[in-house]
Amino acid sequence: MALVEFARYYNSFEAGLARSRLADCDIDSVIFDLEMSNYAGGLSIPIRLMVLEEDLAAARMALRSGDAP
Repeated sequence: MALVEFARYYNSFEAGLARSRLADCDIDSVIFDLEMSNYAGGLSIPIRLMVLEEDLAAARMALRSGDAP
């Protein structure tokens, strides 16, 4: 059960919204580097949304279809 990068975001609101949409579809996810984006000294360090490798296809479908609120 390996975590893989599902998406990158440059603001925490979008990352949180995507994570909530995945949760509505019963897909677990984890946000990495949330605090790093605030301490980069002006550099853009993306916030990474991670999912289990076996959930990657379902996660793509969930966000693409817009089924979740």
